[in-house]
Amino acid sequence: MLAKITDTILISFEDARNRIPNAKKIVLTGTPIKINTKELTESQKKEMLKQINLNDEKPIVLIFGGSQGAKKINEAVIDLLSQNKKLNYNIVLSAGEKQYNNVIEQCKEKEIDISQNSDVRIFPYIYEMGEIEKISDILVCRSGATTIAEISTIGKPAIFIPLPNVSNNHQTYNAKVLENVNAAKIIKNDELTGEKLDNAINLMISNRTNLKIMGENAKKISITDIEDRIYKEIKETIRNM
Repeated sequence: MLAKITDTILISFEDARNRIPNAKKIVLTGTPIKINTKELTESQKKEMLKQINLNDEKPIVLIFGGSQGAKKINEAVIDLLSQNKKLNYNIVLSAGEKQYNNVIEQCKEKEIDISQNSDVRIFPYIYEMGEIEKISDILVCRSGATTIAEISTIGKPAIFIPLPNVSNNHQTYNAKVLENVNAAKIIKNDELTGEKLDNAINLMISNRTNLKIMGENAKKISITDIEDRIYKEIKETIRNM
């Protein structure tokens, strides 16, 4: 709608350029993010693991659906845990503050004893999300633009469940940015089940070399001077007014 009357459009991904045919000027800047890009030291990693009472003997899979959580993703995790099999990985789930109690209740109804499962940690909200992302091996989440930017910046493999029914299906296009460079896998929201999620995770962790390559591929599309690029375009636009 605004493309025809806007002087400059700043885009997050190069793939978006061809989707805005009526723009006067398009510049790739990336999306500003709050995450600290500094790597964690080994002692910081150990402290973070201690805080969530988890060990790193198995790969760590961080699952979240945004600050409010995602009901479909939570249900898939519950379904996965209800299958009563020994996991080959650790799960850290940020269920969302409004959904947390319901998730715990559903676990009880399905006789899933989280307190006795050393491989699973469920939280209503994770305040140190950036740090937890850094110690995780795989991220399972929606695919908003900011999430894509964070994942590419820290260089982590991901499994995306794009939010359906959003304008122009933009979360799917976001997810494909990383899928196209072999940095992520996509599971459609209406196809998501515990079994499908478990299979996708196990397939990824079965090849640790490829898992590392996926993280490196994600980092290749990251932009490190986002704020400088945006500031440059703002100054240029003002000069031309």
